[in-house]
Amino acid sequence: MVRSLGVMDQSPDPAAELQCQLRRRLRLHLYDESGMTQEGIAIYSLADPRNVRASRYVGQTAHPDGRLMQHVRTARLWLPDETPWWVKRPQLRPLYSWIRELYSQDGRLPVMLVHAWVQPEHSHRAERERIRAALEQRLPLLNVALCQSRCARAAAETASPIMTFPPNLQGPPCTG
Repeated sequence: MVRSLGVMDQSPDPAAELQCQLRRRLRLHLYDESGMTQEGIAIYSLADPRNVRASRYVGQTAHPDGRLMQHVRTARLWLPDETPWWVKRPQLRPLYSWIRELYSQDGRLPVMLVHAWVQPEHSHRAERERIRAALEQRLPLLNVALCQSRCARAAAETASPIMTFPPNLQGPPCTG
């Protein structure tokens, strides 16, 4: 707001205005299909609202509503159409590019599906199992590179076969 001649200029901040709009809309984009008590860590996926069973990202969080807002906020939808240079980890840029692309199509936002609630000590394994299942279904996950580096480390530490991917299901090589 700018004060000129004693009158407040109400020129809206596009980022703040969009944030308010998104907060109202995002409640409608969060679904808990787990049938479980909401305690512990949620294992979730993000998907296009036109095809909610085609997961694009799998993650975990204690607060799904806040995490969904964080994903959308990180995409900086109010900025002009460009590569999300502000995302520090290059492996995450495809996710935020996808969210920006989705929004450019009639203002669509991703849908978050909560698949399960698990105890914190089981969250990494449950997330990896969900990622593995999605890869077996050949879903176009955007977090494959991240998963590969985590899963490779975890597999080396525990030598558990559930944490490794068959060669035909591996995505692009991890860059960081």
